[in-house]
Amino acid sequence: MSRRILVTAALPYANGPIHIGHLVEYIQTDIWVRFQKLRGHRCLYICADDTHGTAIMIRARQEGRSEEELIADMREQHVRDFAAFDIEFDNYGSTHCDENRELCEQIWKSVTDAGLVIEKPVEQLYDPEAETFLADRFVKGTCPVCKTPDQNGDHCEKCLSNYTPKELIDPKSRLSGATPILHEAPHRFIQLEQLHEFLDEWTQSGEHLQPEIANYLKGHFLGDELRDWDVTRPPAYFGFEIPDFPGNYWYVWFDAPIGYIGSTHQWCKEHGESLDVWWRSPDCEVHHFIGKDITYFHTLFWPGILKTAGLNLPEKVHIHGFLTVDGEKMSKSKGTFIQASTYADHLNPSYLRYFFASKLSSKVDDLDLNLDEFKAKVDSDLVGKVVNIASRCAKFVADQPLSNEYPDDGGLFQQAADAADRIAELYENCDYSAAIREIMLLADRANQYIEAKEPWTLRKDESRQDELRDVCTVGLNLFRQIVVYLGPVLPRLVNQTDELLSEPIRQWDDARSPLLGTTVNQFQHMLKRVDPQQVEKMIDDSKETLPGGEAPQPSTLNQYNDGPESLAAEPMSGEECTFDDFMKVDMRVARVVEANHVEGADKLLQLTLSLGGDETRNVFAGIKSVYDPEQLVGRLVICCANLAPRKMRFGLSEGMVLASGPGGKDIFLLNPDDGAKPGMRVH
Repeated sequence: MSRRILVTAALPYANGPIHIGHLVEYIQTDIWVRFQKLRGHRCLYICADDTHGTAIMIRARQEGRSEEELIADMREQHVRDFAAFDIEFDNYGSTHCDENRELCEQIWKSVTDAGLVIEKPVEQLYDPEAETFLADRFVKGTCPVCKTPDQNGDHCEKCLSNYTPKELIDPKSRLSGATPILHEAPHRFIQLEQLHEFLDEWTQSGEHLQPEIANYLKGHFLGDELRDWDVTRPPAYFGFEIPDFPGNYWYVWFDAPIGYIGSTHQWCKEHGESLDVWWRSPDCEVHHFIGKDITYFHTLFWPGILKTAGLNLPEKVHIHGFLTVDGEKMSKSKGTFIQASTYADHLNPSYLRYFFASKLSSKVDDLDLNLDEFKAKVDSDLVGKVVNIASRCAKFVADQPLSNEYPDDGGLFQQAADAADRIAELYENCDYSAAIREIMLLADRANQYIEAKEPWTLRKDESRQDELRDVCTVGLNLFRQIVVYLGPVLPRLVNQTDELLSEPIRQWDDARSPLLGTTVNQFQHMLKRVDPQQVEKMIDDSKETLPGGEAPQPSTLNQYNDGPESLAAEPMSGEECTFDDFMKVDMRVARVVEANHVEGADKLLQLTLSLGGDETRNVFAGIKSVYDPEQLVGRLVICCANLAPRKMRFGLSEGMVLASGPGGKDIFLLNPDDGAKPGMRVH
């Protein structure tokens, strides 16, 4: 049964070029869309440039041109980069368009009419010369703790203290150099807490999110009251002015996801279709592909908005991890922060599509582009296995037809045909790496068949030419089956196969029936091995140099060899808390005076904490997988002493001990240096 599917990838911000880290998502999505189309489903791939916000406005000012000129140039670059990697959108729009403005107004009215919008004053630093409010990154000044000058607006690089821009000594605007002033302005907020019950049900249903994402939301957001979301900005700001809030603009994170619908609207107008068929019909599946850094917006804020506006909710939000290169965060100084255009100048984009597919799964794991493995995998799999089948058979039957009846191949073709449903299920579930493994097993069997039949030997015997044709008929049909299965990943190889065998691949089921009697054309080069010199040139061309040609010195942080894995595994929430919010948390040094197992609990230990004198707290801590009770007695820990008591089935928990790590066997209790005493406050 044919499905109607609308697929989106996150909208790239129109303030910079596409790099290979971005391409993980767009290639992953393109593979899924091509698979759905090959299966005969009606599937749209929708995207657009995300064009609003302060950063766009500031860059346009610095370059002496309008925001519209800037975003038009960036859109042209983005479209060109995506096309170079065979990423094929049905519509690539812009959030700065009439269709998106119209939809923003409609959806804003829906959330306002639903009583979700409130207005509150917000105090923020304001640049009187640039005439704009300043985000943290646009302020510098003297650290209020260690008094080091020229520090960031939210943290000190010398003493590592965190603070708010308002606490800086002698703050300066990075935009104009002016001294900012505190300025209060009204903002409007959406009260997500009103949608808490719905969001809890939707995210925890097991249908729409990966299990690790559902658990993350439950543990980090849905266990508490959801915060009001600030969705407006005062001037100056580049965006859409709000009709019922004159002089104010929707924050970029309000209108950006609506850009999915706006871009769909553009496609519908061009093709004479109703937008409701795609965004209000229960017969249409909506699938979002995003990176884990924007999980909050797409799994809480966005479903809440869609629900309120009466629009289709996502059938699934597919979330992927980050890209590292050779085990490290992409680096401009090392040449591993590679722009898409730089890669395409040196290497075949099909290589990257295949390598990413061989690594991507349905989980949220990070993906590493190890350049040695990259070369080995392309050379071995694509050249040594797949293309090798065609090159060893096609030249012996060039300009001749294949056999009219399919020869006996010992069941190889049928085995590969029987794998169609299994491989399709893996693609459907985004388990591309598992699909690739299955396909490479088929390639191994095909190569073993050719090795055993030795068509190069048959060619020398005039009396065995019919046998030669039969062997090549089997080999080329096994090759074509493999190309059908690799089609979503390698569309260029599909086109080359179509030309070789004079019969285009149109659908997934083409892998179930052999080609017979069709003419084989002259074999043309398909893929070659990765040239290591081109890899080196790509890295060299990606290295950032300082004026005078001097390469930048590595950060002093690198001497500690602290990798990005932990932060990537548990990204920061992106939600700021004020200094006043932070000061509400009363963290104290405490001593564990008693520790016990909890009957019936797999993860918990019961701790009695002394805060000095007679002041104690009873705490249940999920650290049983790492710590034995006897190890803890007498130990100093850090506890949150003013946490509201929580009734558990084992008893009343009156606080929380602080620990780091992702859980399981990786839990590390925080403890103070020698000299600290129970009851001391942690500042």
